[in-house]
Amino acid sequence: MELNDVYDEHRNLTGKVHERGTPWQPGEYGVVVCVWVYDGSGHMLLTRRAPGKSYAGTWENSGGAVQAGETSRQAIARELYEETGILAREEEFELLDTYRERNTFYDHYCLKRRVPLKDIVLRDGETDNVMWAGSGKIHWMIRTGRICGIIGNQFKRLEKQLRLRNMPKFRR
Repeated sequence: MELNDVYDEHRNLTGKVHERGTPWQPGEYGVVVCVWVYDGSGHMLLTRRAPGKSYAGTWENSGGAVQAGETSRQAIARELYEETGILAREEEFELLDTYRERNTFYDHYCLKRRVPLKDIVLRDGETDNVMWAGSGKIHWMIRTGRICGIIGNQFKRLEKQLRLRNMPKFRR
């Protein structure tokens, strides 16, 4: 059983916990974290969701729910490690964006890492493939439904910020 801290609409802890998979009550919110890992040469790291998961077979960035007692940065470091085997210190993650939708606050981070695909450790039941993809390929994958719709929308919203970090020629 996974538990998540419950926040109010201003992102203050309420002292309550929520059991994953059960409905949220009105005025209750959880936190979900996502990270865009980039290599500094225009590529983003994508993983494919394993069979048995929601949106199985679609590509995404790493992320997941913040568990009870965790901070957002602790959660993103844990999620990235669980899904790829990439270790990063909490302070290495740069917060790009935070917003609230329905019963969830979303924190979007980025992390610069050049990791050979052979060094990525995929976790059974979580991820079953990995790739580095440039912006053009990501847009094609969004148009063709290969990237989960939610993740595609997030990418489009954050693309300019990611390009500024990931492509030195855009840093003017």
